[in-house]
Amino acid sequence: MLKIKRIYRYSESFKQQVLEELSQGIYSTHELQRRYGIKGSNTIAYWARKSGNFNLIPKTIRVETPQEKDEIAALKLEIKRLKMSIADIVTDRVIAESTLEVICEQQGLDIDEVKKKAGSILASKPSKKGRK
Repeated sequence: MLKIKRIYRYSESFKQQVLEELSQGIYSTHELQRRYGIKGSNTIAYWARKSGNFNLIPKTIRVETPQEKDEIAALKLEIKRLKMSIADIVTDRVIAESTLEVICEQQGLDIDEVKKKAGSILASKPSKKGRK
């Protein structure tokens, strides 16, 4: 069943009334939305920008030190590096699994048996960690 999307159109006088109440501080943006049933969380802000009343739009101001900016940049770089490392590891694993499948197919071996045997061999070998 096709769902019909409703488009709401508001008159210019209605928009001006809402912006007037907002500028007088009678109601907040969210209160006006609920009071008049205005759909869309940014509709009133859009009206304010369109009418040139930029002082009605709440602004977010972020104050940070140069040290914080550097730290944020370093963290973003680290995230990018980690994502690339994960992509490389996933690619290597896909290549290794594909290679194993091809070898098993060429040799006539069951891939599940080969994986089980390799897993048991790796589990029985002592770890090289701690040795010098």
